[in-house]
Amino acid sequence: MENFHLVHDDGVYKLKRENAQRASKIIDSNKQDAIKSARDFIQNQGGGSLKIHKNKGGFQEERTYPRANDPKESKG
Repeated sequence: MENFHLVHDDGVYKLKRENAQRASKIIDSNKQDAIKSARDFIQNQGGGSLKIHKNKGGFQEERTYPRANDPKESKG
């Protein structure tokens, strides 16, 4: 499963594959629309994990698309 990060940088949201230098997608909108756009992109790529970062740095939450691939069987 691919891991993607959604980060706010220079006034836009950038969706990057984990360990990639360049963004897979640049999204110029608000955070909720950026999350929806990132979700659609990841689903079109066959699914993966979306790690959403806070606008001022730090980790906010992680989502898995499609949800059926979510490894929630783990404790915690």
